[in-house]
Amino acid sequence: MKSHNLLLASLAGALMAAPLTLIADDEGNPPPEHSVSANIGVVSNYVWRGITQTDDKPAVQGGVDYSHSSGFYAGTWLSNVDFNLDEDNPSAEVDLYLGYTNSIVEDLTYSLKGIYYAYPGGQDLNFAELGGSLQYKWFKLGVDYTVYGENDEGLYDDGDWYFSGAFTYSDLPYGLGFGLRAGYTDFKNGEIPYEVLLGEETLVRTASADYWNYGASLTKDAGDFGTFSLNWDQNNGDDEIGYNNDPKFWVGWLKTF
Repeated sequence: MKSHNLLLASLAGALMAAPLTLIADDEGNPPPEHSVSANIGVVSNYVWRGITQTDDKPAVQGGVDYSHSSGFYAGTWLSNVDFNLDEDNPSAEVDLYLGYTNSIVEDLTYSLKGIYYAYPGGQDLNFAELGGSLQYKWFKLGVDYTVYGENDEGLYDDGDWYFSGAFTYSDLPYGLGFGLRAGYTDFKNGEIPYEVLLGEETLVRTASADYWNYGASLTKDAGDFGTFSLNWDQNNGDDEIGYNNDPKFWVGWLKTF
Protein backbone atom coordinates (compact mmCIF):
# COMPACT_ATOMS: atom_id res chain seq x y z
CA MET A 1 0.00 0.00 0.00
CA LYS A 2 2.88 2.38 0.60
CA SER A 3 3.32 2.68 -3.16
CA HIS A 4 0.13 4.82 -3.25
CA ASN A 5 -1.07 2.79 -6.25
CA LEU A 6 -4.86 2.85 -6.22
CA LEU A 7 -4.98 -0.75 -7.36
CA LEU A 8 -4.28 -1.43 -3.69
CA ALA A 9 -7.50 0.27 -2.73
CA SER A 10 -9.05 -3.15 -3.25
CA LEU A 11 -7.05 -4.56 -0.38
CA ALA A 12 -9.82 -4.68 2.16
CA GLY A 13 -13.12 -6.31 2.64
CA ALA A 14 -15.80 -7.83 4.73
CA LEU A 15 -19.20 -8.54 3.23
CA MET A 16 -20.08 -10.23 6.49
CA ALA A 17 -23.34 -11.93 7.24
CA ALA A 18 -25.38 -9.73 9.56
CA PRO A 19 -25.23 -10.60 13.27
CA LEU A 20 -27.92 -12.98 14.42
CA THR A 21 -30.99 -11.18 15.75
CA LEU A 22 -32.67 -12.92 18.68
CA ILE A 23 -36.49 -12.82 18.61
CA ALA A 24 -39.31 -14.61 20.35
CA ASP A 25 -40.61 -17.82 18.79
CA ASP A 26 -44.09 -18.33 17.32
CA GLU A 27 -45.51 -19.13 20.76
CA GLY A 28 -44.22 -15.91 22.30
CA ASN A 29 -41.45 -17.51 24.33
CA PRO A 30 -38.46 -15.21 24.94
CA PRO A 31 -35.32 -15.80 22.87
CA PRO A 32 -32.48 -17.81 24.40
CA GLU A 33 -29.96 -15.82 26.40
CA HIS A 34 -27.07 -17.18 24.33
CA SER A 35 -27.07 -18.22 20.70
CA VAL A 36 -24.40 -19.40 18.28
CA SER A 37 -24.75 -19.60 14.50
CA ALA A 38 -22.50 -20.38 11.56
CA ASN A 39 -22.66 -19.43 7.90
CA ILE A 40 -21.01 -20.56 4.69
CA GLY A 41 -21.23 -18.99 1.26
CA VAL A 42 -19.87 -18.97 -2.27
CA VAL A 43 -19.71 -15.92 -4.56
CA SER A 44 -18.60 -15.60 -8.17
CA ASN A 45 -16.79 -12.34 -7.28
CA TYR A 46 -16.09 -10.97 -3.80
CA VAL A 47 -16.96 -7.26 -4.09
CA TRP A 48 -16.57 -4.90 -1.10
CA ARG A 49 -17.56 -1.25 -1.27
CA GLY A 50 -17.69 -1.45 -5.06
CA ILE A 51 -14.22 -3.01 -5.53
CA THR A 52 -13.34 -6.63 -6.23
CA GLN A 53 -11.33 -8.37 -3.52
CA THR A 54 -10.57 -11.46 -5.62
CA ASP A 55 -9.41 -10.00 -8.95
CA ASP A 56 -12.89 -10.80 -10.35
CA LYS A 57 -12.59 -14.46 -9.33
CA PRO A 58 -14.82 -16.61 -7.05
CA ALA A 59 -14.56 -16.84 -3.28
CA VAL A 60 -15.57 -19.31 -0.59
CA GLN A 61 -16.57 -17.60 2.64
CA GLY A 62 -17.78 -18.50 6.11
CA GLY A 63 -18.10 -17.37 9.67
CA VAL A 64 -19.25 -18.05 13.22
CA ASP A 65 -21.36 -15.65 15.31
CA TYR A 66 -22.29 -15.44 18.97
CA SER A 67 -25.29 -13.37 20.12
CA HIS A 68 -26.57 -12.48 23.58
CA SER A 69 -30.17 -11.56 24.31
CA SER A 70 -28.98 -8.15 25.57
CA GLY A 71 -27.97 -7.22 22.01
CA PHE A 72 -24.24 -7.95 22.27
CA TYR A 73 -22.70 -9.97 19.44
CA ALA A 74 -19.24 -11.12 18.36
CA GLY A 75 -17.86 -13.25 15.59
CA THR A 76 -15.31 -14.03 12.95
CA TRP A 77 -15.53 -14.26 9.17
CA LEU A 78 -13.11 -15.59 6.53
CA SER A 79 -12.73 -15.43 2.76
CA ASN A 80 -10.11 -16.04 0.12
CA VAL A 81 -8.80 -12.84 -1.54
CA ASP A 82 -6.47 -11.88 -4.38
CA PHE A 83 -5.26 -8.28 -4.70
CA ASN A 84 -2.95 -9.11 -7.61
CA LEU A 85 0.08 -7.63 -5.83
CA ASP A 86 3.60 -8.28 -7.10
CA GLU A 87 4.89 -9.03 -3.58
CA ASP A 88 3.30 -10.20 -0.33
CA ASN A 89 -0.03 -10.87 -2.00
CA PRO A 90 -2.30 -12.39 0.68
CA SER A 91 -4.64 -15.25 -0.14
CA ALA A 92 -7.01 -14.90 2.83
CA GLU A 93 -8.91 -12.32 4.82
CA VAL A 94 -9.80 -12.94 8.47
CA ASP A 95 -12.18 -10.54 10.22
CA LEU A 96 -12.83 -10.28 13.95
CA TYR A 97 -15.75 -8.17 15.12
CA LEU A 98 -18.02 -7.36 18.04
CA GLY A 99 -20.90 -4.99 18.55
CA TYR A 100 -24.14 -4.10 20.23
CA THR A 101 -27.59 -3.61 18.72
CA ASN A 102 -30.87 -2.54 20.30
CA SER A 103 -34.20 -0.84 19.61
CA ILE A 104 -34.96 2.80 20.34
CA VAL A 105 -38.66 2.51 19.54
CA GLU A 106 -40.62 0.03 17.44
CA ASP A 107 -39.03 -0.43 13.98
CA LEU A 108 -36.12 1.89 14.86
CA THR A 109 -32.85 0.20 15.85
CA TYR A 110 -29.24 1.22 16.26
CA SER A 111 -26.02 -0.76 16.14
CA LEU A 112 -22.44 -0.06 17.25
CA LYS A 113 -19.55 -2.21 16.07
CA GLY A 114 -15.81 -2.65 15.91
CA ILE A 115 -14.04 -4.78 13.31
CA TYR A 116 -10.45 -5.78 12.65
CA TYR A 117 -9.49 -6.79 9.09
CA ALA A 118 -6.47 -9.09 8.89
CA TYR A 119 -4.66 -10.34 5.77
CA PRO A 120 -2.18 -13.10 6.70
CA GLY A 121 0.82 -13.04 4.41
CA GLY A 122 0.26 -9.44 3.37
CA GLN A 123 2.43 -6.48 4.29
CA ASP A 124 0.98 -3.33 5.91
CA LEU A 125 -2.56 -4.30 4.96
CA ASN A 126 -4.34 -4.85 8.30
CA PHE A 127 -6.64 -2.17 9.66
CA ALA A 128 -9.52 -1.64 12.11
CA GLU A 129 -12.76 0.34 12.02
CA LEU A 130 -15.36 1.55 14.48
CA GLY A 131 -18.84 2.12 13.14
CA GLY A 132 -22.47 2.76 13.87
CA SER A 133 -25.76 2.53 12.03
CA LEU A 134 -29.40 3.52 12.40
CA GLN A 135 -32.17 1.49 10.78
CA TYR A 136 -35.87 2.26 10.35
CA LYS A 137 -37.83 -0.58 8.78
CA TRP A 138 -36.25 -1.04 5.33
CA PHE A 139 -33.86 1.93 5.43
CA LYS A 140 -30.40 1.99 6.98
CA LEU A 141 -27.73 4.68 7.35
CA GLY A 142 -24.22 3.95 8.59
CA VAL A 143 -20.79 5.46 9.17
CA ASP A 144 -17.42 3.77 9.70
CA TYR A 145 -14.15 5.34 10.83
CA THR A 146 -10.68 3.79 10.50
CA VAL A 147 -9.04 3.91 13.93
CA TYR A 148 -5.95 1.86 13.06
CA GLY A 149 -4.07 1.09 9.87
CA GLU A 150 -0.66 -0.39 9.10
CA ASN A 151 -0.34 1.53 5.84
CA ASP A 152 1.16 4.71 7.33
CA GLU A 153 0.30 7.86 5.35
CA GLY A 154 -1.54 5.75 2.77
CA LEU A 155 -5.01 4.42 2.09
CA TYR A 156 -6.82 2.60 4.90
CA ASP A 157 -4.71 4.33 7.50
CA ASP A 158 -6.34 5.83 10.59
CA GLY A 159 -8.55 8.82 9.78
CA ASP A 160 -10.53 7.41 6.82
CA TRP A 161 -14.35 7.61 6.72
CA TYR A 162 -17.00 5.52 5.00
CA PHE A 163 -20.63 6.72 4.78
CA SER A 164 -23.31 4.32 3.60
CA GLY A 165 -27.02 3.93 3.01
CA ALA A 166 -29.17 0.96 2.08
CA PHE A 167 -32.73 -0.08 1.33
CA THR A 168 -33.70 -3.74 1.84
CA TYR A 169 -37.12 -5.33 1.35
CA SER A 170 -37.38 -9.08 1.80
CA ASP A 171 -41.15 -9.70 1.77
CA LEU A 172 -41.77 -9.93 -1.96
CA PRO A 173 -43.77 -12.91 -3.28
CA TYR A 174 -42.11 -16.29 -3.85
CA GLY A 175 -39.43 -15.67 -1.21
CA LEU A 176 -37.84 -12.87 -3.20
CA GLY A 177 -36.09 -9.83 -1.76
CA PHE A 178 -34.63 -6.65 -3.21
CA GLY A 179 -31.93 -4.30 -1.99
CA LEU A 180 -30.19 -1.07 -3.00
CA ARG A 181 -26.94 0.27 -1.51
CA ALA A 182 -24.59 3.20 -1.89
CA GLY A 183 -21.56 4.51 -0.06
CA TYR A 184 -18.86 7.16 -0.12
CA THR A 185 -15.22 6.61 0.93
CA ASP A 186 -13.31 9.66 2.20
CA PHE A 187 -9.59 8.90 2.55
CA LYS A 188 -7.45 10.99 4.90
CA ASN A 189 -4.44 10.53 2.62
CA GLY A 190 -6.41 10.50 -0.59
CA GLU A 191 -4.31 12.61 -2.98
CA ILE A 192 -2.58 10.10 -5.28
CA PRO A 193 0.20 11.14 -7.72
CA TYR A 194 0.29 9.74 -11.24
CA GLU A 195 2.37 10.42 -14.36
CA VAL A 196 1.14 11.82 -17.68
CA LEU A 197 3.29 11.75 -20.82
CA LEU A 198 2.96 15.02 -22.77
CA GLY A 199 5.11 14.77 -25.88
CA GLU A 200 8.58 13.99 -24.55
CA GLU A 201 7.84 15.48 -21.15
CA THR A 202 6.52 13.53 -18.18
CA LEU A 203 4.19 15.47 -15.91
CA VAL A 204 3.22 14.45 -12.38
CA ARG A 205 -0.37 15.16 -11.45
CA THR A 206 -2.58 14.15 -8.54
CA ALA A 207 -6.09 12.76 -8.30
CA SER A 208 -8.38 12.08 -5.39
CA ALA A 209 -8.81 8.48 -4.26
CA ASP A 210 -12.21 9.29 -2.74
CA TYR A 211 -15.06 7.56 -4.53
CA TRP A 212 -18.72 6.55 -4.54
CA ASN A 213 -19.91 2.96 -4.79
CA TYR A 214 -23.42 1.74 -5.53
CA GLY A 215 -25.17 -1.53 -6.17
CA ALA A 216 -28.33 -3.64 -6.07
CA SER A 217 -29.27 -7.21 -5.20
CA LEU A 218 -32.14 -9.59 -5.94
CA THR A 219 -32.36 -12.48 -3.47
CA LYS A 220 -34.27 -15.75 -3.32
CA ASP A 221 -34.91 -17.54 -0.03
CA ALA A 222 -34.76 -21.25 -0.82
CA GLY A 223 -35.47 -22.49 2.71
CA ASP A 224 -33.17 -25.31 3.78
CA PHE A 225 -31.14 -24.78 0.60
CA GLY A 226 -30.05 -21.30 1.70
CA THR A 227 -30.34 -17.92 0.00
CA PHE A 228 -29.33 -17.20 -3.59
CA SER A 229 -28.56 -13.73 -4.91
CA LEU A 230 -27.98 -11.88 -8.18
CA ASN A 231 -25.94 -8.70 -7.62
CA TRP A 232 -24.58 -5.59 -9.31
CA ASP A 233 -21.86 -3.33 -7.92
CA GLN A 234 -19.89 -0.43 -9.36
CA ASN A 235 -17.72 2.53 -8.34
CA ASN A 236 -16.87 5.92 -9.85
CA GLY A 237 -13.20 6.07 -8.81
CA ASP A 238 -10.65 7.77 -11.07
CA ASP A 239 -9.26 5.21 -13.53
CA GLU A 240 -6.08 7.31 -13.89
CA ILE A 241 -4.99 6.00 -10.48
CA GLY A 242 -6.08 2.41 -10.86
CA TYR A 243 -9.82 2.19 -10.29
CA ASN A 244 -11.85 -0.21 -12.42
CA ASN A 245 -15.21 1.47 -13.10
CA ASP A 246 -16.71 -1.47 -14.99
CA PRO A 247 -19.96 -2.83 -13.53
CA LYS A 248 -19.53 -6.05 -11.56
CA PHE A 249 -22.32 -8.60 -11.94
CA TRP A 250 -22.00 -11.55 -9.61
CA VAL A 251 -24.03 -14.34 -8.05
CA GLY A 252 -23.91 -15.68 -4.51
CA TRP A 253 -25.20 -18.39 -2.21
CA LEU A 254 -25.38 -18.20 1.59
CA LYS A 255 -26.46 -20.80 4.14
CA THR A 256 -26.83 -20.11 7.86
CA PHE A 257 -26.91 -22.89 10.46
